[in-house]
Amino acid sequence: MPFTNFPGASRRAFLRASLSAAALTATGSIAIPTMTSKGEKLAAELFASLKEGQRKALCFGFDHPLRSRIENNWRITKTIDQSLSADQRDLAEQIFRAIHSDEFVETAYRQFMEDNDKRFDRASVAFFGTPESGKFEFVLTGRHCTRRLDGNSVAGAAFGGPIFYGHASRSFYEKKDHKDNAFWFQAVRANQLFAMLDGKQREKALEEKGRAEQSNKTVALRGKGADLPGIGFGDLTADQKGEMNKVLADLLKPFRQEDRDEALKLINANGFDNHHIAFFKEGDIGNDRVWDVWQIEGPSMVWYFRGEPHVHTWVHIREQA
Repeated sequence: MPFTNFPGASRRAFLRASLSAAALTATGSIAIPTMTSKGEKLAAELFASLKEGQRKALCFGFDHPLRSRIENNWRITKTIDQSLSADQRDLAEQIFRAIHSDEFVETAYRQFMEDNDKRFDRASVAFFGTPESGKFEFVLTGRHCTRRLDGNSVAGAAFGGPIFYGHASRSFYEKKDHKDNAFWFQAVRANQLFAMLDGKQREKALEEKGRAEQSNKTVALRGKGADLPGIGFGDLTADQKGEMNKVLADLLKPFRQEDRDEALKLINANGFDNHHIAFFKEGDIGNDRVWDVWQIEGPSMVWYFRGEPHVHTWVHIREQA
């Protein structure tokens, strides 16, 4: 079922869906990342500037297993201050900005700085393959950060593979309002959907405990036919599906349009109604039944949001598991 194009939707529910999603439906066009996208062009420029010693430290074959690794707090290579020149550091920062949407980039930058000693050069970068080969991926990591861009080198994968984002705002143990957290607005939106559910729907949607955080195992995909936790999108009313579209739009809000579009394309390829949303009792800060831990999962997708003790979010979307 296409994003914002569910059967039986009222005009009011349709208009409540996000403007970006409505525009996507209206135009029928999507922008998939390519090697000529802004971020990819900057990554190729940075790659071309590397000296021999830097290439030995930062560059790997495209099929190297390190390319697909994901963690909540790690450095894929030596930190930028140890590995790049001042001009190269500037390019790396421009790439980080290019990965994010114009509306969210300053918030994303603030989050990264707060979580990484107020220094962007505490990030680390790696390159896999070469731009001219057509198989090329750039990866940037740090605390609460695994980001990628690949010019669609990884076929059938949104964001070039699994990504991670998060934030510890003000303290490691956030209070229930998550004040100043860069990503808490996404959980607020998801809880607005939960508030729209009736009693039987809430019984389906509410589970005891979310998944364990174990690097790549956290984002393992279950495939078609799996018994997914939570309530299926197909069990939502038209108005609730309109709100579900808003949840998806807010999840994608931080990222550049090409990645948003590719993610939606892959979600739709697996059928809108084949996805589930689940909320988890464990991790409810303040026992206020505003669910800090929740997820969306489909046959080839997981978007796991853990808001306790602060925000960790694990994302993996593919065409096939």
